Amino acid sequence: MSAGRSFNFTHAIVRIPSRSVVKGLTSVDKGMPDADRLLNEHLAYTNVLRAIGARVTVLPRLERFPDSVFVEDAALCLGGSAIVLRPGASSRYGEAGMIRPDLEKLFATVIDLPGPGFVDGGDVLASDSELFVGLSARTDANGFEALKAVAEPLGYAVRPVHTPAEILHFKTDCGLLDSKTIFSTEALADTGCFSGYRVITAPVGEEAAANLVRFNNSVLVTAGYPQTVAKLESKGYEVIVVASYEAAKLDGGLSCMSLRFSL
Repeated sequence: MSAGRSFNFTHAIVRIPSRSVVKGLTSVDKGMPDADRLLNEHLAYTNVLRAIGARVTVLPRLERFPDSVFVEDAALCLGGSAIVLRPGASSRYGEAGMIRPDLEKLFATVIDLPGPGFVDGGDVLASDSELFVGLSARTDANGFEALKAVAEPLGYAVRPVHTPAEILHFKTDCGLLDSKTIFSTEALADTGCFSGYRVITAPVGEEAAANLVRFNNSVLVTAGYPQTVAKLESKGYEVIVVASYEAAKLDGGLSCMSLRFSL
């Protein structure tokens, strides 16, 4: 196991949001996203990734798949291997197949999730040594077992988590800060799912900030959550604030919009 492999990265993959993104999935009506504003926010997000050291591969928009900007759900990148997942929403079934050729250009090993199960990448949190896999409306038990069979030979323990019903994706409510520290909502942390790790909880009223991204020395936090920024900075983290207002209307967050890895 390499210390820091869960956040020390060299590369990222993003996908340009489609115009059809206005038809994307959402569990709570927060208003229709504005496609132009989302495109601008996505460009700013991509530029931040470049600024903090990522070699960014930008994939073209997929109009057939309104949610395809959330590229993290279609694949999981672990070291020098990529696992092509199977997103659990029927409107997203074809996204994984579309990203596979792009993964093959970058990774020596590309593995298809075996079996009939479903796994959304938004339900998988990787630490240095293990994967937390949230069983949710999008990730089922068959998918968990399939991912476990693939990930263990790559050097990861795989921990199942029963995501509370009100949480769409496991990582909606948590994000990795460092090798042994996780930022989480109180609701998720109170389940005890992070045993063995240090947990920093999101301030009350700023639960949406839990979907953050650690990339090298920086922690990306969604704009609009000043208490979270202050809390993280007080603990020594370098925070970069990134707007993702339009993605939030589609249940999306910062982690959803990129695949991050080292080659």
